[in-house]
Amino acid sequence: MNFGIIGAGMIGQFHAKAIEAMEGSSLRSVYAPRADAAEKLASAHGAKAYTELGEFLADPELEIVTIATPSGAHLEPALAAMAAGKHVVCEKPLEVTVERIDEMIAAAQKRGRTLAAILNRRFHPGMDAFKKAVEGGRFGKLTSASCYVKWFRDQAYYDSAEWRGTWKLDGGGALMNQSIHTIDALLHLAGPVKSVQANAACLAHTGIEVEDIAVAILEFESGARGVIEGSTCTWSKAGHPARVQLCGTDGSVFLADESFELWDFREERPEDERVHQTLMKGQQAGLGANDPKAINFHQHQRNFEEVVAAIREGREPATSAKEARKSVALIEAIYESARNNGRTTFPQA
Repeated sequence: MNFGIIGAGMIGQFHAKAIEAMEGSSLRSVYAPRADAAEKLASAHGAKAYTELGEFLADPELEIVTIATPSGAHLEPALAAMAAGKHVVCEKPLEVTVERIDEMIAAAQKRGRTLAAILNRRFHPGMDAFKKAVEGGRFGKLTSASCYVKWFRDQAYYDSAEWRGTWKLDGGGALMNQSIHTIDALLHLAGPVKSVQANAACLAHTGIEVEDIAVAILEFESGARGVIEGSTCTWSKAGHPARVQLCGTDGSVFLADESFELWDFREERPEDERVHQTLMKGQQAGLGANDPKAINFHQHQRNFEEVVAAIREGREPATSAKEARKSVALIEAIYESARNNGRTTFPQA
């Protein structure tokens, strides 16, 4: 299928590499308001550059648009793309509020178009094994489910663009920007959250409106308890991996980025040997922990391939807009609780 990218920054570059690596798909075009940025990315991948959105979307050969603009600038191009008859795959978060996401979902339903998200931390062998263990009931009664994203961004990162660290275009800080993929992974594995109590602060950065650290206590619909901790002010030389940890009456698994620190079940199964041989944690640095460019595009590639398959098969993709909405609803509830001195808050259904 023919792809086009809206946005020619760092994330747009990841999109281009992922599309180029796919079989049966190609990058046809790139749109960005700045001609130099659009031309640079397009020429690197044999695509056509546009600086007028209407002209970009008018191309009848363009089938899927990926959106790689700042978080709070996803709604308008998504609506325009769907109105032009294109399917849309949008970066995280899908948008910065549930209200804006619901507007996008309504437009997709009205136009009969697929609206999907980039939930790339769902697409690696470690997550496949983790999800299989959950679905196989190997944890017994799930009692604890938590995630931790203790990353670092220096002041220059926030100073590099006016939109960074703003509620309007970043939608939040360490949670909405850096931690959202790991929060999505937690919900993907542990199920919906019933209530939250939270605290947030900006401790190490200046000139930003949002948090650089937040901690939330969770009660899941299943009865399990857990914690979310997200930060951009926790420095380490190599960078801490993003962690998701589930425990129950029959097992415990700790995932660190794409491999396991712990894989331990009361009743062992033959597939456990493969996990211990191929998916256990080494000493590699955290993916994107200190440097947002230090990630690979292969998870994006799998994400795009799932969306293409879903379109061709006439089904909802695994990374549908409704799936992407869940993490934003939870983060909004965490922010509301933090603004109200930790008052118990309930994510919007």
